[in-house]
Amino acid sequence: MSSTSSGQSAGQLETRGIEPVPDSECNGHPLQLFWVWFAANISILGLPLGATLVAFRGLSIWQAIIVAILGAAGSFAVVGIISIAGRRGRAPSLTLSRAIFGVRGNIGPTLVSLMSRLGWETVNTTTAAFVLLSLCSILFDSPVEAKSAPMLTLIFIAIFVLLTLSVSGLGHATLLVIQKWATYVFGALNILVGGFLCATIDWSAVFNATPAPLSAMIIGVGTMAAGTGIGWANAGADMSRYQHRSVKAARLVASAAFGAGIPLVLLITLGGLLSVGNNDLASATDPIIAIRDMLPTWMAVPYLITAFGGLLLSNNLSVYSAGLTTLTLGLKVKRVHAVIVDIVAIFAGSIYFMLIADSFYGPFITFISLLAVPITAWVGIFVVDLIHRHYYSAKDLLDVSPSSAYWYRGGVEWRAFGAWAVAIVLGFSFTTIGTTAENIWFAGPLSDSWLGHNGLGWIVTFLVAGGIYAALGGAADRRPASLVESHNV
Repeated sequence: MSSTSSGQSAGQLETRGIEPVPDSECNGHPLQLFWVWFAANISILGLPLGATLVAFRGLSIWQAIIVAILGAAGSFAVVGIISIAGRRGRAPSLTLSRAIFGVRGNIGPTLVSLMSRLGWETVNTTTAAFVLLSLCSILFDSPVEAKSAPMLTLIFIAIFVLLTLSVSGLGHATLLVIQKWATYVFGALNILVGGFLCATIDWSAVFNATPAPLSAMIIGVGTMAAGTGIGWANAGADMSRYQHRSVKAARLVASAAFGAGIPLVLLITLGGLLSVGNNDLASATDPIIAIRDMLPTWMAVPYLITAFGGLLLSNNLSVYSAGLTTLTLGLKVKRVHAVIVDIVAIFAGSIYFMLIADSFYGPFITFISLLAVPITAWVGIFVVDLIHRHYYSAKDLLDVSPSSAYWYRGGVEWRAFGAWAVAIVLGFSFTTIGTTAENIWFAGPLSDSWLGHNGLGWIVTFLVAGGIYAALGGAADRRPASLVESHNV
C-alpha cells in the first residue's frame, strides 16, 4: 500500500507507544488529519442530531445549519487546538497531560477518558452487530433478535472487532490510509442513501417553518458540541504527534474543523430536513430502524452497509486512541497488545449487552454519557495550559518517578487537579442523571436552572475548569521551546 509521511508504510506495524516521536519521523501534513476526522464523522447515524434540532428545539432549517456550523465544526476546532499540543510535544494527548496534572494526578483524567472510550466503542460494536443482524434477516430471513441467534451474534461481534483490530492494531500509518480511501467508498454510499432520503422531505413545510428564538439556537449549539467534537477532544494530539514542526497551528485547527465539520453539517442538515413536520426520527429509540423505514425496501441493504461502515471508521480511530490511553495509564505492554486488551474488553462487553443483559443498555449509555463532565473539565484546563506551554520534556513525560520534572508535589500538580475537581462538582450540580424522565437517579441542585434543564452544564464545567486554572497561574513552565530543545529527543 502507499507510504505515508510518518516514516512507516500502511500495513506495517507501528511499534511506537506513548514515547514522543523523534523529529526524523515527524513528516506528517494537515491534509492527513482532514481525512481522519472526515472518516470518523461520516456515519449516517449523524442524522438524528439534526432531527433533534428541528423536532425538539423548533429550529428552522436555516437556523439548524448555523447551529451545526457553530456547534459541530466549532467544537472540532477545539480538537484542532489540542492537536497543536501533539505537534509541540509529539506524544498522545493523555501522555502530554502528565505535564499539566502531574504523573500521578493525571491518572484521574486518563482513567475517565479510557472508560469513556471503551464504553462508546462497546456501543459502536453492539450497534454494528445489530446492523449485521438486520442485514442478514433481509438477505437470508434469519432472526433479527440477538438472543434468538446467539451464534450469529457472536460471529458478527467478532467480525466488527477483528476489522477494527486490523486497522487500529497496525497503527498510525495504516489508519491514515484506510480512513482516507474508506471515506471515498462510504462517502459515496452516504450520498446515495441521502439522495433517496431527500425524496421523503416535505419541502413546503421546510420553507414555511417559523424560526425559533435565539435561546433555542444557543441550546442547539451546546447540544451539537457536546455530541460531536467535545467527545473527540482527548484524541486530538494522538493523531497530530507525527505532524512536521513547520505545520502552522491554524492549519491543524482547520483540518479538524473542516474535516469533521463538512460531513457533520451535511448530515445534521439532512436530519433536520427529514424532521420538519415529522418527529419520528428524533423520537425513535432505534434510529437505525427509523432511517431504514424511510427508504425503499431495496435500499435497505446499501443503507445498512453504509451504517456499518460509518461505525467501523469511527471505531478504528477510537480504539487506536484507547490503546495509547491504556499505555498512559501504566500498562507495561507494547502498543498493539494494549489495543488487543481494549478489543477483548469491548468484545466481552458487547456479548454481555446483546446476549445476557435485559435492561442494562440504557443505564450503561447514561453512565458513559456522564463521563463527558470530567472530560470537558480536562479539555478546559488543557486548552488554557496550551496558551503558555510551548514545549514538553520527552524524558520527563515518560518518567513516573519523583525525579520527573512533572512530579510536582507527590506526583500531583494541585492547581490543575483542584481546578478539575471543582469544575466536576459544579458540572454535576447542573446535571440530571437518569435513563428516562421518570427514572431519575440523581438531580443536582442546579439541574432545574436554564442551563441545567437544557443540558448545558458542561459549558459551565469547561469555563470554570479553565478559569480556575488560569487564575491560579496556568502552565508552570513558560520557557520557549528553543531554550529546552535538548530535552525533546
